[in-house]
Amino acid sequence: MTWRSIRSISALLLLGAAALQAQPRYVRSEVRVPTPAVTLIDSRGERVPLAAALDAPGPVVLQFIFTTCPAVCPMLSGSLAGAQGEMGEKTRLVSISIDPEYDTPARLREYARRLKAGPRWRFLTGDRDGVAAVQKAFGAWRPNKMSHEPLTFLRAAPGEPWVRLAGPVTAADLIAEYRRLAGR
Repeated sequence: MTWRSIRSISALLLLGAAALQAQPRYVRSEVRVPTPAVTLIDSRGERVPLAAALDAPGPVVLQFIFTTCPAVCPMLSGSLAGAQGEMGEKTRLVSISIDPEYDTPARLREYARRLKAGPRWRFLTGDRDGVAAVQKAFGAWRPNKMSHEPLTFLRAAPGEPWVRLAGPVTAADLIAEYRRLAGR
């Protein structure tokens, strides 16, 4: 083999590696989701109709998490924590626990504190049926919390479709998707 062919093969391998790195780590789609008529409980222990949390004017970002999750949730919550300062002042961030038996309002408050969650970021829990109804509406329900997917949903305004990001997203990904959404 000549140096020229080795260099050519090396260049092709580098191009292939760069193309793989350029591939998004998540899949973007749009979905229409009617807001389920459920009432959840926030980290202060107050009852919150889901419509009040999701359907007020302005953009909203939604994730399903649980505070003892060892892998997916820290990554999801961390990306949202890193992006929260770059999203508009009227953007609401909502994290809904999929482990309502464990994730009490006090545990959600502590989780929010660790993430340095700002005042626009709400953490919600509720009863098992209410949380399951929300997950099912968004196509995110799994019978076992340990098998949940990394999903993030963004919406520009009530009545608009939700952008569904399936897979791991970074803070930079969320900021880019938010700006793309705001530019509609």
